[in-house]
Amino acid sequence: MSVRRPVAWVVTVVLSLEAVGVVALNWFLGIVVDRQDMSLAGLDPHMMSVSSKIGGIVFGLYFALCAVVALLVALRDRAPAGLGRILLISAAVVHGLLGAFGWGLAGPGAFVFMIVVLGLIVLLLMTYDAQEEPAAGRRASEDGTGGDGPSPVSPPPAPTTP
Repeated sequence: MSVRRPVAWVVTVVLSLEAVGVVALNWFLGIVVDRQDMSLAGLDPHMMSVSSKIGGIVFGLYFALCAVVALLVALRDRAPAGLGRILLISAAVVHGLLGAFGWGLAGPGAFVFMIVVLGLIVLLLMTYDAQEEPAAGRRASEDGTGGDGPSPVSPPPAPTTP
């Protein structure tokens, strides 16, 4: 049994929940900054609040797009290609960086969560990297018959005389 599809489904769920969580957290932080009505190095509190909310929405959309890529991988049972692969690789890098920063800012719990998500994304990418042999070749090796026809490297059969 292959673990590829279940991993893709788990990555889809985790990234979807993370997208919602990032938006909610940044929205909450934006409200806190707006209600404190304090300036940080002369910055406008309202502008910081709006920036936090916009950043949360953009980051949430990024994680949601990565979740859609993982969903397509799960539904199609094929490796991500092109932009989807680049998105998943960038999400893995982002989780590695967030894990490193999370240890210092939020503690080991945030670090462990980010590294687990990083591991899931890398597992998703790596399980689809293994090339499977064609079904005909696999059947030939299982029953020992040598395949469906002559090998392309074998010499042609000798002509028969009547």
